Amino acid sequence: MSEDKSKDKILKVKLPTDYPPEEGCYLRGNDFSPAAVVVLLNNPREQTPLEIEQLVRVAIENGAALAGTVQTENIGIEKIVSNIVANPNIRYLIICGIEVAGHNTGDALKCLIENGINDRRIIVGSKAITPYLFNIPIESIKRFRRQLTLINLLNEVAPDVVAKAVWSCYQEEPTAFQNYMLHDPGACPEAAICSKITLRIKKPQEIEDWEIDDILKGGE
Repeated sequence: MSEDKSKDKILKVKLPTDYPPEEGCYLRGNDFSPAAVVVLLNNPREQTPLEIEQLVRVAIENGAALAGTVQTENIGIEKIVSNIVANPNIRYLIICGIEVAGHNTGDALKCLIENGINDRRIIVGSKAITPYLFNIPIESIKRFRRQLTLINLLNEVAPDVVAKAVWSCYQEEPTAFQNYMLHDPGACPEAAICSKITLRIKKPQEIEDWEIDDILKGGE
């Protein structure tokens, strides 16, 4: 009698028809991949260096579901959250590239996954100046944190390292990568959350501390 291997099958889910909900500077790859890659960008988008574009392409060519650049610690992160919770197959977020000067966007993403936000929608522990997430539902933020494991390659710009990180994420058996043991755990058991950001607050960098309470009250 042959052994039933069905219990070992890695579960993947079909995505919503409007996935990914947010436009941005990213490439879409294998929808069933467990890895997404964020490359930090220190330049105006129209002046993106070739080596940054290469990191994005390498990530996709090596199997990432999504790979793209980010600059800001507020709306930029909100778009990342919205796209990732729309794809339950994504279980790892790889952050690479040189930290964004003045924004500390990599630090903000790391702190969001590790610490979450406080009751004023500020990312806890972040060194960023305006790490405010006013434009997405609280449940999307909570789900983002439950769904993902962070692979922190902050300040890493070597394409072969990023490629190895992505490759390690979709192995069936636990695979050593730097200080991590990685494998594909299958899709998050919760349903996709596919919605666009509201953009109620388009310039969070201009918000004064005393205005935050009124903003939050208006979103209730």
